[in-house]
Amino acid sequence: MLKKACLAIISVFFLLSAKAQSADSVYNQYLNFNLARFQGQQDQALVLGENLIPLAGKLPEKARVSFYFSIGKLYEDDSQPDKALPLYEKVAAAAPDYYVVHRALGYLYLDKARVIEDKINLAANDKTNADTLRAAYTKLVQKILPHLEKAQACDPSDDTLDIIKTLYKKINDTQGLATLDDRLKQLARSCIDVLNDI
Repeated sequence: MLKKACLAIISVFFLLSAKAQSADSVYNQYLNFNLARFQGQQDQALVLGENLIPLAGKLPEKARVSFYFSIGKLYEDDSQPDKALPLYEKVAAAAPDYYVVHRALGYLYLDKARVIEDKINLAANDKTNADTLRAAYTKLVQKILPHLEKAQACDPSDDTLDIIKTLYKKINDTQGLATLDDRLKQLARSCIDVLNDI
């Protein structure tokens, strides 16, 4: 009986040690990723980051959020917005007051909305297709607006404000446009412009 208990304790110890080493190894990979980024080795950082994505759950929460933003930015800068968007969404969910990620999300989704808008203009003679596209456009704009509003509230820009107002007009949301100033004041109460990974 004592022998079995000792074996069980030793097994648990080895499992915990392996897990700790694994977490340390992942954190070291994260440090190597950051080093490559800071040294301007974007291609290497992208490769290191892609290898780290499936292991990111083993990073401490703040480091994980910072990593998701950093790899998302690398994807965005590498003209891979479809890979950046889900990572940015994770950052926005974990750090909702981090307005920088909201600006990125808003503008990346805006690019997708412009593509749909172009398709709407081409489908003007096909009412069924145009209606389907308009519904998709409206849904996407409703996703864009909260992101751009958070960015605008925390870091005002005339260009962003004009885009927000134009989007409300394009989807005929007069109520949203009428209450915009109040929402911006509310959103401006808590803004983060830097993520800490420690």
